[in-house]
Amino acid sequence: MRYEIRSQPLTLYLCHCKECQKQSSSAFGMSLTVPRDALVVTRGQPKAWIRKADSKREVKNVFCGEWGTRLFHERTYSPGTINVKAGTLDDTSNLLPVGNLWTRSAQPWLTISEEMLNYEGQPDDIHPLWNKWKQQSS
Repeated sequence: MRYEIRSQPLTLYLCHCKECQKQSSSAFGMSLTVPRDALVVTRGQPKAWIRKADSKREVKNVFCGEWGTRLFHERTYSPGTINVKAGTLDDTSNLLPVGNLWTRSAQPWLTISEEMLNYEGQPDDIHPLWNKWKQQSS
């Protein structure tokens, strides 16, 4: 599968919820939020399944139908955006996350930077993450 992001991302954060830990087989998942209409699948046919997030909201998980790699997720409460799983990008060398979500589930050995925006759970307002990303990208 191949996809393109045809606009600038809105933010990049790390999610430490138990589901992201399981799905990434790591300590956290990376979410690169982009406008929904900026993400275009150019090759392959994705598949999806819907789950309840730790926040109790529905999340549509989209993955490669051939290899099973999780590619992005759509949140019913934010239909104008989509979160790309940043580890699937061709080049991740310039990625610099601005925040951490679900820190109460973070692995105890992981150091959370105080320079980032940090939330114990799901933030009520995601715009501070967007603003910090804009400041960092300028």
